[in-house]
Amino acid sequence: MINYGIIGCGMMGHEHLNNIKLLGGTNISVIFEPNKDMAQSALKVAPEAVFTDNLEGLLEFSDLDCLVIASPNHCHLPQLKKIAEMRSLPIMVEKPLFTAVEDKQLILNFARDYKSPVWVAMEYRYMPPISSFMDVVETVTGGIKMLTIREHRFPFLRKVGDWNRFNINSGGTFVEKCCHFFDLMRLITKSEPKRIMASAGQNVNHLDEIYDGEKPDILDNGYVLVDFENGIRAMLELCMFAEGSKYQEEIIAVGPKGKLETKIPGPARFWPKKLGDPPVPLVIQSPRYPMDPKVTEVTVDPVLLEAGDHHGSTYYQHKRFLDLVLGKIQKPDVTLEDGYKAVIMGMAAQESAKEGRAVEFD
Repeated sequence: MINYGIIGCGMMGHEHLNNIKLLGGTNISVIFEPNKDMAQSALKVAPEAVFTDNLEGLLEFSDLDCLVIASPNHCHLPQLKKIAEMRSLPIMVEKPLFTAVEDKQLILNFARDYKSPVWVAMEYRYMPPISSFMDVVETVTGGIKMLTIREHRFPFLRKVGDWNRFNINSGGTFVEKCCHFFDLMRLITKSEPKRIMASAGQNVNHLDEIYDGEKPDILDNGYVLVDFENGIRAMLELCMFAEGSKYQEEIIAVGPKGKLETKIPGPARFWPKKLGDPPVPLVIQSPRYPMDPKVTEVTVDPVLLEAGDHHGSTYYQHKRFLDLVLGKIQKPDVTLEDGYKAVIMGMAAQESAKEGRAVEFD
């Protein structure tokens, strides 16, 4: 029986709880969640868990084999540092790893010194339509030349304490929301970025909101262009006031032989019941010669859909993380280096948009 310690039980923390409980041989041993409402809600999901008042109390708990960090973004790095001081356990930490440029060296020092494996939670890698896309992308395209990731979605949801309304807490929209996509870009292109250019703004969302006298400063739309070292060009298109879209995410790869697309709907709980069943993810192959587009539906187990908002990906991610904890695999699929680089790309995009210039990588 593998005993989990959970740090943070907000919306994403609940999704982690739900998916861990679908795995055999697991137990939610101890939880640290300072918000009383969230703690009471988590207790309904994991009634067997012990609740502690602080992180130190969680780390002192004896029946503990691994940790999941799902706290607000700006808490991740301080909590990683405290864990390193007290105990070495396998960790799954939610993205982003850190939220401030000046903290780069701190996370690099942690990566150098921490002895147990750390898995950065990049759920999008494990979405069945994205996995299906990556399985055939080289064959269908004949070698990617252009890659586009588009997300047209709802505005940022309400979080405990409204922490996600401000860059200082979230790292900024291109870090908080989009490090998933920069991770996918590196994964799909099998290359590293050499230049990023961005244009972005806050034009629609949160303009009339005030929190303790402060207006939100998070971006709600933008374009990001990335030149990769192997010559592939990639683009991110983000709009966070397009919740009327049938598909929330689209990924498009084009090469000399053809085009491959995947279309992914948003969370099923947001789909209006009056419109019938929610859309199903699609993978579309469009060869150049002979022209013959092929559309494939990618169905997901309804049990997994019920357990979270990410099309079953959190379950598949946790299944792999459990294999890591059990010693069946030796290295995280998503390493600290992967998590670090995804954040750096997001920060570079925000700097480019703010300063009106291309940002180069050394």
